[in-house]
Amino acid sequence: MRYALVHEWLTPKATGGSELVVKEILQHVEADLYALIDFESINPESYLFGRQIGTTFLQKFPFARNGVQKYLPLLPLAIEQLDLRAYDVILSSSHAVAKGVLTSPQQLHICYCHTPMRYAWDLTFDYLNNSHLGRGVAGILTRYLLHRLRQWDAIAANRVDYFIANSYHTARRIWRCYRRKAEVIYPPVQIDRFPFQAQKEDYYLTVSRLVSYKQVSLIVKAFNQLGRNLVIIGDGKELPAIRQLAKPNVQILGAQPDAIVEKYMAGAKAFVYAACEDFGIALVEAQACGTPVIAYGSGGATETVRDIRQFPETGTGLLFSPQTPAALVAAVETFEQFTGKFNPEVSRAQAINFSPKIFTQRYLDFLEVSRQEYQLATKIPTHET
Repeated sequence: MRYALVHEWLTPKATGGSELVVKEILQHVEADLYALIDFESINPESYLFGRQIGTTFLQKFPFARNGVQKYLPLLPLAIEQLDLRAYDVILSSSHAVAKGVLTSPQQLHICYCHTPMRYAWDLTFDYLNNSHLGRGVAGILTRYLLHRLRQWDAIAANRVDYFIANSYHTARRIWRCYRRKAEVIYPPVQIDRFPFQAQKEDYYLTVSRLVSYKQVSLIVKAFNQLGRNLVIIGDGKELPAIRQLAKPNVQILGAQPDAIVEKYMAGAKAFVYAACEDFGIALVEAQACGTPVIAYGSGGATETVRDIRQFPETGTGLLFSPQTPAALVAAVETFEQFTGKFNPEVSRAQAINFSPKIFTQRYLDFLEVSRQEYQLATKIPTHET
């Protein structure tokens, strides 16, 4: 059988959980790769270097290398231009439009959904409130565009035969947006990349893209009040504002190479996270280092972090709510009351539940079962005369 794997974009800056899923799938499934744009096949540092990858007309657009979000109205049109008629099975890794490829009734389409399109659904009002395109005449046009995107996205979901979600939180969102059930298979986390360290140092850490929905400014406000040492690793458009907001106890390192991230992750007293994530790979990476987690108690965090107040023997962190600086301040103060009660080895054991080996086995098993079910469902009945 011939397989095609479709992802949104492949660029040196796209290195998140969805890209890790693509990498893991390609290690075990012989598939041709497609994307809206590709700048990884010419990147000598990429595992995709030299690989032939199918792309769309967006590949030749100005500044495409920095991302195609600026061409948002064209993304649905672009993904529909990929001609995949030669394949028996279409696998998509989708957080925006990859699931919208056109297929025929003879083709099986399995989508690993990292999230329904965030800016069209959950983050619509954040997007409008934090952009100049959300006001005036431009605001009316933007709202209409997002309305049409939601319509297209719901239609595109009907092109998928089987959905896989990266968490139960995402599965609920898939049901809410598309009224489709999804199998939950947690994404692969590179556990072995992160060094286990039982002895911790006197600082808290967050590693994140510095964009509004990640709520890094909330963390800074909380630690401004607490006066505890906080290290921030990451880059993004909110970096200048966060630098201005931070007091001297908050150290902002900007973007850092993997080795530095791993070093700080292993030595941190706790990893702090205030965003509502669909899964949240960074939370598992911290636990792989034996580092406890203080996270906003919503989304994927509720599935990966075990609150020590609920699980005294196997706790790996604390969950806080609501999503406010005051709640985080209270969580950090509570966390310090539990000093010495977190077992780093328990955190490491929890992280191993999300290893690539487990992802691969569950994903391949689901592919095989889905393929068999689809063949039975689409088999043309024969009638004896």
